[in-house]
Amino acid sequence: MESLIKGGGRMAPQSGRIETTVALEGDSLCIAEARHLAADFLSRAQAEHGLPVTDRMTGLTQLVVSELVTNALKYAPGPVLIDLRIADGALEVAVWDSDPVLPVARSADPGRVGQHGLEIVMAICETFEVRREPVGKHITARIALLDDPGLDTR
Repeated sequence: MESLIKGGGRMAPQSGRIETTVALEGDSLCIAEARHLAADFLSRAQAEHGLPVTDRMTGLTQLVVSELVTNALKYAPGPVLIDLRIADGALEVAVWDSDPVLPVARSADPGRVGQHGLEIVMAICETFEVRREPVGKHITARIALLDDPGLDTR
C-alpha cells in the first residue's frame, strides 16, 4: 500500500489488490478532492489493469466517497484518511476520522429534509462496516464493480 498526503496518488498492486491511500487536510475542498481521487483511481485501474469500470460505477463510488467524507468533516476535527482498494471484484472505500462516535442510520422518514447520506450509502453498498479505532473510527463500504457483467464498460 502506498500512502501520500494531499493530491496525486499511485496505485500499489499487491497480490491481486489495487489500492491507494490519501490523507486529506480536512477542509471543505477535500470533499471535491476525494470525489476526483475516486474517479481517477477507477480510471487508472481500468487503464493500467484492464478492470471493467462503468460510468455508473464511477458515479456510485463518487457518491459514497462524497457522503463518507462529508460526514467525517461534519463530525470530526482534523484530517480524513481515505483508502480505496479493489479486490475480489469489488471496490472498498474506507474512511478514517478522529471522532469515536459511530454513525447510526436514522429510521426512514419521507418528510425529513436532508440527513439521508448514510441510508443512501448503505443502500448502494454490498457491505457496510463501522469500527472504533484507538483514535477515531474507520468506516468501510464495499461496492460491486459490476452489477451486470453485460454492461458497457465505457
